[in-house]
Amino acid sequence: MAGQDFRFGIASSASYLPRRAVTADELAALCSIPADLVAARYGVRRRHYAAPDETSSAMAAWAAGQALAEAGWEPASLDVIVGACGVMEQPIPGTAVLVQRRLGLGSSGIPAYDINATCLSFLMALDRVLAGFALGEWRRALIFSADIASAALDYSDPEASLLFGDGAAAVLLEADGPHCRLSHRFRTYGEAAEACRLEAGGTRLRPRDDLEDFLARSRFRMNGRAVFSATARQFPGFLEEVLGAAGVAPDGIDLIVPHQASAPALEHLKRSLPGGHARCVDCFADVGNLIATSLPYALHLARGEGRLTPGSTVLLIGSSAGVSLGGAVLRL
Repeated sequence: MAGQDFRFGIASSASYLPRRAVTADELAALCSIPADLVAARYGVRRRHYAAPDETSSAMAAWAAGQALAEAGWEPASLDVIVGACGVMEQPIPGTAVLVQRRLGLGSSGIPAYDINATCLSFLMALDRVLAGFALGEWRRALIFSADIASAALDYSDPEASLLFGDGAAAVLLEADGPHCRLSHRFRTYGEAAEACRLEAGGTRLRPRDDLEDFLARSRFRMNGRAVFSATARQFPGFLEEVLGAAGVAPDGIDLIVPHQASAPALEHLKRSLPGGHARCVDCFADVGNLIATSLPYALHLARGEGRLTPGSTVLLIGSSAGVSLGGAVLRL
């Protein structure tokens, strides 16, 4: 389907950061490393960690409520609710169902379901919603992301723990708006599947068989060097593909809205495009890698700063566990 058929509008957006802000000194103590390394080596100023009452669905519903109020929409006017979390609140039922209920829509019948592509879940949810608009299925959609990385961090591995923070974001989209998607690409390279993993919580590992092993594998594991190598190797060709499909030259991108993977990953991205440092939304130091929430959070931040200007060309781009690369070019 041609890019011009994917027309939409961003009606509103909102975000939620947990109440607890964790300082660089506190993070250093958790990881048992010198405080100066937190900023110097990892590019971190602070992180936000969720309290027990700040569940994924609670944070997402709060952000969704704020977005609905800004748009002046009643919750019941939604045609679909799509959850785009990197890690769901629980395996069954999905987080979107819990958010639907928190919005007072539990008896509404409004479709509510999750799409998961780890850190690129929002990008894939956006793809599905725009297809739904083009097919005439829906007119109004809520996409939310909410992630609590702190639930599974292992502070004995600073590289795999200091990167991440908790938070939520919600975006309301409407059909036939002033924006259009010029291109969308998603590529997966499963040969690097072991580089990022959270193994417990599914069906392969069973607590009754070996509870100690199950608990050990409930912590996030990452080989940062392998992740960076796998993505960097594929990234130049992927960037050329997504821009080429949109018919946009590298210097034609006005704003880069990336997944906040890590400070080195963001630096690599900025150097890949002309004027990348000035054009890139970078909130890594203060909120970190919010898993799937990174992309909609950065988009909301850019919107709040007035950087989503009419007529501008915006690149959404990032990587995820898998390893996958995803990108979309929008004309506002």
